[in-house]
Amino acid sequence: MADDNSTFIREVNDDLRSDYMKALWKRFRFVILAVAIGIVVFTAGLRGWQYWQETTAARSGDVFLAALEKARTGDTDAALAEFQELEKTGYGSYPVLARMRAATVLADKGDTAAAIAAFSAIGKDTAQPVAIRDAARLRAAYLLVDNGSYADVSGEVEVLAVPGNPARHSARDALGLAAFKAGDLKQASEWFGAIAADSEAPNGIKTRAGLMLDMIAAQGGAS
Repeated sequence: MADDNSTFIREVNDDLRSDYMKALWKRFRFVILAVAIGIVVFTAGLRGWQYWQETTAARSGDVFLAALEKARTGDTDAALAEFQELEKTGYGSYPVLARMRAATVLADKGDTAAAIAAFSAIGKDTAQPVAIRDAARLRAAYLLVDNGSYADVSGEVEVLAVPGNPARHSARDALGLAAFKAGDLKQASEWFGAIAADSEAPNGIKTRAGLMLDMIAAQGGAS
């Protein structure tokens, strides 16, 4: 008898639940359908966006690699044209990478002034990542060592030559070379001395700083 009562109660509960669900569906069916359709449309749109991102990035990557190969084989005019086009139409990080490579191609072609201007512009473009901007400033500075004044080099990288900045070693190196070239041995000695005293300076830069300090000493020191 107890089992019969239990079965009867369960059946009543099932009927009530079924009636409740029917009433709920009747009242809110349009809302439920709209939510379901929205989820489907959102998922389809998200997947479409992801697919577009992947294919566009892959296409930009292919163009970038092709331009790199042209630059490597000496077809600099074609490489430059492709990099410049990628600056306008590329996706993700490729436009700024193309700007950097285009400036490098200009330097390789011997158009140093244009290369310096291009690197300097990237270095001042606050829309770009800090690491890219710092790298561009350094490239401009090293070109200016032989094609500009100490003030020109300082204007590009002295802001980087501060304790804690990851680019400080190269910035100090460029500043030291520019000061040495300008005949300011005291200033050059200070920059190279800062490199030599920095325990985090890379071995290559530290070795050059030591050699430059020896040359400065041989020429009469920093006096």
